Amino acid sequence: MLTRPKRNVKNTKCPLTLSLEVIGGKWKPLIIYNLSKSKKRFGQLDAIIPGISRKVLTDQLNQLVTDQLVIRNAFAETPPRVEYSLSEKGKELVPLLKGIAKWGTYLVEK
Repeated sequence: MLTRPKRNVKNTKCPLTLSLEVIGGKWKPLIIYNLSKSKKRFGQLDAIIPGISRKVLTDQLNQLVTDQLVIRNAFAETPPRVEYSLSEKGKELVPLLKGIAKWGTYLVEK
């Protein structure tokens, strides 16, 4: 499996560039937004985010977990059960995403 190179936050000159690297892309904002409502299992996220492949969802969730925006809680059960929820760091993004959604509504209505 390919791994992303570690970011050296201390050498990042632009906070916006770092922020967009962490939460940017087509799927991460949708994942974060959907987890803001309640914790979800993988299959639930797969069902409510149209067009995302299972591989991409897995990769994006793993990146969000690595970046400490999402918490992965695996239960010792058979069959295995895993739930995803936002960390405190991830919850800080919710007002920003709601603002972007509001702006998107404005663009649609215009």
